[in-house]
Amino acid sequence: MTFPTARAVLCAALLSCAASMASAWTDKPVRIVVPAPAGGVMDVMARVVGEQLAKDIGQPVIVDNRPGAGGGIGINTMLNAPADGQTLMVTASNVLTEVPHVIKTSFDPLKDVRPIYAVGRVRNLLVSGTAVPATDFASLVAYLKATPAKYSYASHSAGTSSHYAGLYLAAASGLDLQHVPFAGSPPALAQVMGGQVTVMFDNVIASPPMVAAGKLRAYGVGGSTRHPSLPQVPTFIELGRPELDYTNWFGVVASGKLSEAQAESMSRAIQKAAEAPAVRDKLVQLGFEMLPPQGLAALAQSVRAEFDRNAITVKKFNVTP
Repeated sequence: MTFPTARAVLCAALLSCAASMASAWTDKPVRIVVPAPAGGVMDVMARVVGEQLAKDIGQPVIVDNRPGAGGGIGINTMLNAPADGQTLMVTASNVLTEVPHVIKTSFDPLKDVRPIYAVGRVRNLLVSGTAVPATDFASLVAYLKATPAKYSYASHSAGTSSHYAGLYLAAASGLDLQHVPFAGSPPALAQVMGGQVTVMFDNVIASPPMVAAGKLRAYGVGGSTRHPSLPQVPTFIELGRPELDYTNWFGVVASGKLSEAQAESMSRAIQKAAEAPAVRDKLVQLGFEMLPPQGLAALAQSVRAEFDRNAITVKKFNVTP
């Protein structure tokens, strides 16, 4: 093949790829709904990925924040829009796998919502304030056992993994811990650091800086390997407590009414945007662990598996809405 011919083939391939991504959308602006307030990690992901996506497809991408009802307002906003793919949502997987078990929803998270691409994941992390003298998981459990009914654990809100992990910690260790739900991580962490609440299963975005600053102690982390920012903290699997291991992915979902071809095209476009070096650097800086690409079927199956796991927990511990 001569050089001019090779160059022509390469150009044609690049044009074909660009056309394939653009064909997922019309020439109208793409809207990304975020079921959380502006400024949070979910919002930042939507804006960083959305900015790159706009460059890739040559169309405006608008972020629309719709917080409330455990993500339900955002999902309903997306589902009430035409099912043409022009309206997507950046969310955490727990909006689909945890919240519907404890908040009555008008949608079926496994049928009405279609996972498109998982960009990055966030693990859970067991922490306490520095007033707690325990320095490892075993001594923490011993400390909490010493005075039954005295201690408590915080959660991001009832019906979240931070709640469920606390239930398993108490049940398996024979602890009597009072559950104290909060509206998100910041107010809960403030109470844990202040000593008003004893422990919390937080996430590896909010807590590690506090651990590094000596304001929190860390005892265990989710995942199959130790977290790069917390190499001294064992995983729950290492500790023999896999039931405490929870992770959530953050990524893009769309209407379940999209065709397979359109969903595949969108998935490729989101993957390209997420893999841009500037996007990866920003998200890693925030604390996300970037995920390898998953097929649509595998991603949907992971959502169903986590949904089923949480259904078992809700039934086991009689968690009520």
